[in-house]
Order: sequence, then structure tokens, then C-alpha cells
Amino acid sequence: MHKTPKSIPIHYILVILLCLVDTGFSQKIIAGFVGGANGGPGFTLQAGIEEPAKGFPFMLRLGLGYTSKEPGNAADARKIFINNATNGIPEKKGRTLDARLDFLYRVVWFSWQRFYLSGGPRFSHFKANFKYIGGNEDFDVRSKQWGLGLGLEKYYAVNPQIDLTLAIGVDYFAKTTLQGHDTSYSPDGETVNGREDFTFKDADKAINQPFFVPRVLIGVTYNFGD
Repeated sequence: MHKTPKSIPIHYILVILLCLVDTGFSQKIIAGFVGGANGGPGFTLQAGIEEPAKGFPFMLRLGLGYTSKEPGNAADARKIFINNATNGIPEKKGRTLDARLDFLYRVVWFSWQRFYLSGGPRFSHFKANFKYIGGNEDFDVRSKQWGLGLGLEKYYAVNPQIDLTLAIGVDYFAKTTLQGHDTSYSPDGETVNGREDFTFKDADKAINQPFFVPRVLIGVTYNFGD
């Protein structure tokens, strides 16, 4: 079966951030949250370092997010991952947990101040749950994906420590194995315990795993240090 990462490698990202910090001068630390539309309603907690090393041109920031997401087509999911039964009243829900490392570069457009271009790697853990009340079926379909994101951010000072943050952007996630019950479908054509003649294309159409994800968010950032 096609292998995917087993966990979000948060500890690796934290080590990178710590190694980049030059303790010989005072850093400005930022922390806060943003919420809004992220392929569904969601929020991200984030923290970063404005100048991780002398002369380093980027701000570095780590984010951890949660998003409620439309999971996909319940009837098709049942056929592709379980069986052809049609009894029961379908209920469904979905969510993504994501980790993101952003490099923020300050730009000057239209005389705007504190305006940033942001981008970096992402990792997403997606889960869709399908339940059929009265049909004795309740199963999850999961995927773990690496991706890249790009966006624009604008900061407005509320006071010397607090900023209103506006952000727009898009994340791209590579298609990866969809696994549910004892069945999985992979982009390379490998299938484990597949139902009938269904393929990854069918599973990917039925299950709404992240692909291109637009982001429109608003939040608050708190500034620590000088």
C-alpha cells in the first residue's frame, strides 16, 4: 500500500525555528490567531519570529489549524469503501488538522505599510466520517498530505502590542492515498481490498480531501519584545 507520513512532524519544524534563532540580539516574537474561510470554517493558531537571524530577510512563523470541511458524497463513499447497501439515513462530517511553516517577506505596494508576501510548506491530516443511522455502518476515510501555500497579509496596529491581521491566499495539496475501513486507493493505481472496479479517481471524486484550498482570514496578532 502507498505509504504516507504517520504524524505531523511538528518537532522537526520547532527544531528548525530554534536553530535559526540568534541569541546574540533581541528578537521580536509574534503570536496570535486567525479565523475564517479555509476550504470551510476554521481557525489557525500561529507564532513566529520577526527576525530569526541578523540579516535574514524573512519572518518565520509556525501555524496549527483546524477546519470543518464538507466530507464528500455519502452514498458513493459507501459503495467505494464498504458495499452497495442503501439502507439507513446518512450523516456525514469532515475536518482537517494542518501544520504550516511560513516565510513572510515584507513588500511595499501602493504605499501600504506592513504588507507581507507569505509562503511555505504545509501538512494536512484529513478525516471524513460517514454514518448511516439504521444501516449499521459508521466509518472514516482518511488521508495525509503534503502541500505548499502562498498568500498576502496586511497588519493594522490597534496599539503598540496588538495588530489586526488580514490574510488571503491559497494552499495546494498533492493527491494521496484515501483509506477507509479495510480499503484504500492510491494515486499510483495501487488498491487494497477495492470494491468492484472502483479506482482512485472514483474515490477522489467521492471524498473531498484537500486539493486547492482558498483562504480568507481575519484575526489578532500580539507582539512580544522590542
